[in-house]
Amino acid sequence: MRLWALALLLGALRTAGAPAPARNVLLLLDDGGFESGAYNNSAIRTPNLDALARRSVVFQNAFTSVSSCSPSRASILTGLPQHQNGMYGLHQDVHHFNSFDSVRSLPRLLSQARVRTGIIGKKHVGPEAVYPFDFAYTEENSSVLQVGRNITRIKALVRHFLQSQDERPFFLYVAFHDPHRCGHSQPQYGAFCEKFGNGESGMGWIPDWKPQLYRPEQVQVPHFVPDTPAARADLAAQYTTIGRMDQGIGLVLEELRRAGFLNSTLVIYTSDNGIPFPSGRTNLYRSGTAEPLLISSPEHTERWGQVSQAFATLLDLTPTILDWFSIPYPSYSIFGTKRVQLTGKSLLPALESEQPWDTAFSSQSHHEVTMYYPMRAIQHQQFRLIHNLNYKMPFPIDQDFYISPTFQDLLNRTRAGQPTHWNKTLHQYYYRDRWELFDCSRDPTESQNLATDPRYAAVFQLLRTQLLKWQWDTGDPWVCAPDAVLEEKLSPQCRPLHNEL
Repeated sequence: MRLWALALLLGALRTAGAPAPARNVLLLLDDGGFESGAYNNSAIRTPNLDALARRSVVFQNAFTSVSSCSPSRASILTGLPQHQNGMYGLHQDVHHFNSFDSVRSLPRLLSQARVRTGIIGKKHVGPEAVYPFDFAYTEENSSVLQVGRNITRIKALVRHFLQSQDERPFFLYVAFHDPHRCGHSQPQYGAFCEKFGNGESGMGWIPDWKPQLYRPEQVQVPHFVPDTPAARADLAAQYTTIGRMDQGIGLVLEELRRAGFLNSTLVIYTSDNGIPFPSGRTNLYRSGTAEPLLISSPEHTERWGQVSQAFATLLDLTPTILDWFSIPYPSYSIFGTKRVQLTGKSLLPALESEQPWDTAFSSQSHHEVTMYYPMRAIQHQQFRLIHNLNYKMPFPIDQDFYISPTFQDLLNRTRAGQPTHWNKTLHQYYYRDRWELFDCSRDPTESQNLATDPRYAAVFQLLRTQLLKWQWDTGDPWVCAPDAVLEEKLSPQCRPLHNEL
């Protein structure tokens, strides 16, 4: 599940000379894809994101480390992949995944450095002791619709936080719930809660929202989504909620301006995982992991409006924020004596000049508790390698996506033998090879698996070696799976199962 824009506001006092006004960081983490003018989608109106992009470095190769809501947010707030921080799947209800008690999260590290912390919107991580905030309005003490989609309420809470600020630097995390699907949880408001707060009977009213409606024929259909009337109508509803989020971002930035912080604020906008459509969320394909990333720094105005091809991942956000505050990176033990080291990097150098970064890693184990389909992936330059550990089982479908108009139409068309207008069959989607290798420069739709092609044997081996090293470096319990068992006290540590895989 997901979270749409997350706002993170951070302040740090300059250390040289006389005390200077606090610097601030605002992180807007959305829950979608590239549905904005900033990423060349001309079908949707997102004036606030577009304005932010003109004040930002626009990253073209940013990736999440896991395509699932709670695991992604935990990775963002710890700098550790899900298999290392313990948030293997969703946090809420029966899923009940949590990070390990000894994990040192970003809010804990900031608090120890006397930075005031706040969160507004959908939190979706735990336990509380690992992710403490001084100021909190989330689904844990409020309606997620009110603190995550009601942009008037969000504006008021941001104002409350800023007006109650003391002398400390501060970090504010605003987690928009738009445009998460809500057909599974609040179907009365539409597939994406696009009717919530629109002023119609029973829908409530959000005073600051001017709803923007789209016709199915207006939307841009991503290459990995079936081009059908049902999917187009689904995307049109999604666009409406993206518009609400965009207007909410404008309100948040205006509150910062009124408080005198806008021109001293580092703004980061991104998404936690892919959009909730086929090959999107819960997948480690590029369509499920590629994210928008805008970083606007008041100290690096010379790069505003520029596009960066440097690779970035959401594991880089904790190092970036710590670096912004000049706080040392943590080194600690989760289990035993082995020290945890952040594998991400600070993105601040990319705000000064183009960087040569060209590799990103991803790791997924669950989404819902029943959706056990562990995958590990690496994107290196134009190549993507995915290791599907549970490849003999069908790829699982989450409850939220299952009842969506897009997937129900895909099921019905498949059963009836009708054209699906999709770039793969449902059988191909369910049943995958153990290893999938794609050359995204020649095959941007990731349709041709090159893993067994002898012409790409050297590429396959290089990426496999890099991926395995990253798994060992990050203490991945699945490092030996699926054909061996990890026995840490033996040598070699991966002990073969002879299970015919």
